[in-house]
Order: sequence, then structure tokens, then C-alpha cells
Amino acid sequence: MAALVIGGPLDAATQIGPVVSESQLAGNLDYVRIAGEEGCAVIGGERLDRPGSFQAPALFLGATNAMRSSREEIFGPCASVIRVADFDEALAVANATPFGLSSGICTASLKHATAFRRGSNAGMVMVNLPTAGVDYHVPFGGRGASSLGAREQGRIAMDFYTSVKTSYIFAG
Repeated sequence: MAALVIGGPLDAATQIGPVVSESQLAGNLDYVRIAGEEGCAVIGGERLDRPGSFQAPALFLGATNAMRSSREEIFGPCASVIRVADFDEALAVANATPFGLSSGICTASLKHATAFRRGSNAGMVMVNLPTAGVDYHVPFGGRGASSLGAREQGRIAMDFYTSVKTSYIFAG
């Protein structure tokens, strides 16, 4: 994480830009504190000493799916690491949330990639790709508490009452 380039969003070298606002940054920093109080080993996550709302990425090790820092949407550079026994438990943990905007898996197994794409309850499913971002020609939207209204992009906008899943796989 220390090697990630944190900077202005217009700089091509930037990998992590600023948090959207000071109030969002304050909320993110609260979650970093909460994760530590919940028993996670917290790596990073501090406010960076530079102009703007910049936060170092945070990793919450030793997290469980019952922790607030794992169950609530943070909207910042924070990630919980939850250990599981196998693929089936991983899928169950990933689906045990009221949210469902985007999900992802990194795997060399076509069997697990296919099972994850089919079994994930998220509106967008990524295999071997980042979970942020979307192509503008495909529908964008989540499921559950992550969704708001219709899928607003692409031909699918006509299918207002249809729940769809967008799935990607990178086999390189």
C-alpha cells in the first residue's frame, strides 16, 4: 500500500485521489478508529499532511463480517480482510450484506470465477479486475441497499423493472 501513488485526480500517475469532502474524510477516519476498537490490526488510514482531503489507504486485518467496519459502506480507501475457510464460505460472507453495488474475486480458477459470477448478489461482478469503475455502455447499479432507481446507462435503461448483473473476467 505504501507504494500507491496518492495525488490529484488529473495526474495520470495518481492511483488514489482525494476523498470527496472534509466531512467524508472525517467519517472515513472514524471508521479507521472503529476498526481498531473492534479488534482489527489497522495498517495505514491516517489523514495525509497535504492540502486537500487526502487519506492513506487503510487495511483492517483480522476483521470479521460482524464488525461495523466490514458491514457498512465507508466510501474511502479502506478494506477489511476477512479470513474464510474456502470458496463457499467466501461467497456466503460476500453475500451476507444488505449492500450489493460491486463484488470481485481474484482467481486463476475458471470454476470459481464462473461460480462467483453466477452466485454473487451484487449488481456488478468483476473477476480479476478492480471493483470500481464501469463502462458507460453497460448498466450501472447495485442491489439491495446499494441501489437507487433504475440502471441509468446503456440499452438496459429501458428495462426499468429488471434486475441485471454485469460480469467481467480478465484471463490474462
